[in-house]
Amino acid sequence: MPWIDACAAEDIDEEDVLRWDHEGRTFAIYHGADGAFYCTDGLCTHEQVHLADGLVMDFEIECPKHNGLFDYRSGKALRAPVCVDLNTYPTKVEGDRVFVALD
Repeated sequence: MPWIDACAAEDIDEEDVLRWDHEGRTFAIYHGADGAFYCTDGLCTHEQVHLADGLVMDFEIECPKHNGLFDYRSGKALRAPVCVDLNTYPTKVEGDRVFVALD
């Protein structure tokens, strides 16, 4: 699977999220408290709201519409009303750039 240059590492503060649109799809890229980067689908599985507008706490993203909660490392839905997990995508950093592998 090809690695796609998504953004500069400095574009995302630690414990924050960035919206990334690529080929008609929306993703969310997170800069974790552990210094690593993570990527999930960018829309909540409950109401299709952009997760990048949500609140990042520890390793969780809270949907801005109904406060559903996901673990962005695994995509696991953690709190209702969300019950469908997010897809996650591998990331890597080369130099100062964040790359995402999409299937």
